[in-house]
Amino acid sequence: MRPKITPTSVEKVMRENDFIVSKTDTKGIITYCNEIFLEYAKYSYNELLGQNHNIIRHPDMPRIIFKLLWETIQSGKEINAYVKNMASDGSYYWVDANITPVKNENDKVVGYYSVRRKPNKSVLDRIIVPLYKKLLDEERKNSIGTQMTASGKLLTNLLNEKGLEYEEFILTL
Repeated sequence: MRPKITPTSVEKVMRENDFIVSKTDTKGIITYCNEIFLEYAKYSYNELLGQNHNIIRHPDMPRIIFKLLWETIQSGKEINAYVKNMASDGSYYWVDANITPVKNENDKVVGYYSVRRKPNKSVLDRIIVPLYKKLLDEERKNSIGTQMTASGKLLTNLLNEKGLEYEEFILTL
């Protein structure tokens, strides 16, 4: 069970040469995490191992982004995304994440591997933060059953205006 954590306004910025690495099973349960992950998340290895990766989910993240991530990796494709994570003390840190399905010899997805690096600050401030705020506002003004549909429609409209798929959009930033 995810501990109750109150978000703070304290940001920890990743260093240029940091890489946060984790592996999960197909349900998102953490099976490995590196020391840099522990540093930013402010958990011990034993506290994270066996927990759902959403233990670090920040409430400022739109649910539609995670839906898109899960749909993509479950289909066997890799994806890139900007993600705001929350540490155990309520502080936050942004990452530029690459999530890749791990497949067995029969080409069946058996887990996921994620490498996160320092995101581009300008892209965060100019594009990602305002976009995520719009998506989150759309989710919050709708009922639980329609949140994903509403924010999904907003995201789809934005991408259609640009003539891009989500992955192309992120990679062009």
